Amino acid sequence: MKAVFLDRNTLSSHMELSVPQGVTQWVVYESTSPEQLLTHLAGADIAITNKVKIRREHLEQLPQLKFIQLTATGMDNIDTQAAKELGIEVKNVVGYSTESVAEHFFMLMLASLRGLKPYHTAMETGVWQADGRFCLTEPTLLDLHTRTLGIIGVGHIGKAITERAKAFGMRVLWAEREGKDPRNSDYTPFDQVLAQSDVLSLNCPLTPETHHLICERTLAKMQRKPLLINVARGAVVDPQAVYDALQQDKLLGFASDVFEQEPPRKDDPLMQLAQHPRVLLTPHVAWASEYALDKLWKKVKEQIEQFIQ
Repeated sequence: MKAVFLDRNTLSSHMELSVPQGVTQWVVYESTSPEQLLTHLAGADIAITNKVKIRREHLEQLPQLKFIQLTATGMDNIDTQAAKELGIEVKNVVGYSTESVAEHFFMLMLASLRGLKPYHTAMETGVWQADGRFCLTEPTLLDLHTRTLGIIGVGHIGKAITERAKAFGMRVLWAEREGKDPRNSDYTPFDQVLAQSDVLSLNCPLTPETHHLICERTLAKMQRKPLLINVARGAVVDPQAVYDALQQDKLLGFASDVFEQEPPRKDDPLMQLAQHPRVLLTPHVAWASEYALDKLWKKVKEQIEQFIQ
């Protein structure tokens, strides 16, 4: 069995990638451009990828390909319908990054609410010494306890965030899908969550229904000027609408680990917010703790070995 890893550079260079049992030819590429895809997969039985887009026109020219293993949860870069029609099995990995993303979310939330960035900068640049007071108190330090956290997207990560938020004394609301009645008493109408939340956590998958879910229309329903945090997918947020809301003081702040284009363009409106004291941007790394990466590769190996067997 020939297995080809198309984009090794999407995983940490510190990881040791042990070869799955049953693979007789193991080929690793650091990256694969659209123009290189067919050449890199020539003769391959198994394709391993994180972000390379594999479409119907590619699959139809790869008659030997039998299995696609994603090193991620999201499957939107694979034409799964075409793969099914052509008898190619596709597997993703779920649940490996739950703890990592939940902890990253709390880093973003605490750092934003407690003013970590401007306070660190004040220490780094001598602002405190120049001010002369025994302490600095701008921006205002905001606590988690007594605040309301609204969660949009209640999967494994949303539930992990819920558990940790309650330990901090936060009130947590689970948002039902927009326009739907709550499925049970655990859920709250979407618009009500927007209106009552001090912090909003985006954890939903990217679908046609959630594309630009956070936009001018939905931002207008947020009555408490919340901190908005996106650890879902970049396109769940309309960048220009978030930029405008922050400029108009309709949001307390914004933190995001994901962007519509990754890496983001220099003219992405969100990049223009980077100097805001309550804006934190990280390079799509919430999922990639040491523990999570180890768990991910073990699952990838296991699924490839099961397929070969």
